[in-house]
Amino acid sequence: MSTSLPISATVRRPARLLTQNSEMRQIGVWNWSLPAWAGRLPDGRTYNTCPSAGICAQACYARHGTYTWPVVRAKHQANLAYVLDDLAGWQAAMVAELGAAKFRGAWIRIHDSGDFFSDSYLQAWLDICRARSDTNFYAYTKEVSRFRTLVEPDPPPNFLWVYSYGGTQDAALNPAVDRVADVFPDESAITEAGWASQEASDLLAVLGPRLVGVPANRIPTYLKRLAGRRFSEWQAEVDADRAARRGRRHLRLVVDNTRSDHSQPPTAEPSSMPGDQPRAA
Repeated sequence: MSTSLPISATVRRPARLLTQNSEMRQIGVWNWSLPAWAGRLPDGRTYNTCPSAGICAQACYARHGTYTWPVVRAKHQANLAYVLDDLAGWQAAMVAELGAAKFRGAWIRIHDSGDFFSDSYLQAWLDICRARSDTNFYAYTKEVSRFRTLVEPDPPPNFLWVYSYGGTQDAALNPAVDRVADVFPDESAITEAGWASQEASDLLAVLGPRLVGVPANRIPTYLKRLAGRRFSEWQAEVDADRAARRGRRHLRLVVDNTRSDHSQPPTAEPSSMPGDQPRAA
């Protein structure tokens, strides 16, 4: 008789959860990555790791270059499958891995691709931060509403974040209060706007001035789409266009609903003559 194993024993577990790309290695930061935005796992399940992505999905660095290599994509998808299939087991494995001496006082960037796609996943990260208080964590996120509810009231002291423009919740951001990051066409545009660039070190996104400028990746197709705009400007244009289209649809519905009865074609008076009765089809 066969016996079923608990999920934690059957889920494929990546050998390592935290990695370093060449850029982060230079500043001593470790990465945790998920596949960017929407896709399909090898088992056929679909996913969206960036549910609040807006125009950023059209110019996302994590949907280009090395991120699309089969071995890299497979690694990120395995990370996501682990989270989806065994969140508690993944959380325990992350806490255990962070117990290594090399992570004491180190910085972990949560997501160099992907985002906090659910309340339970975000809560798991908050628990990890509290369990490893001798490690520092930071993240960019477009999940504004989720953070307002779950993080801002009582954030772990070793977790810093920056809200990034280019998402569907941009309107909820207040640059006079929130730490925000915006993608600019280049360094000169950041300087002209009076923002501080994080180009020298990604940690400046959470340790430097509150208004964070990120120079756009020099990917020709993405630069063409950006068309000299900031992500916030591009998203605002899209939001305004959608609002205008919704307004036009609402106006048409209002006009249709206010048509009076006498505007309908007159109905003929019924006749008692047999020849005027409707015939069966």
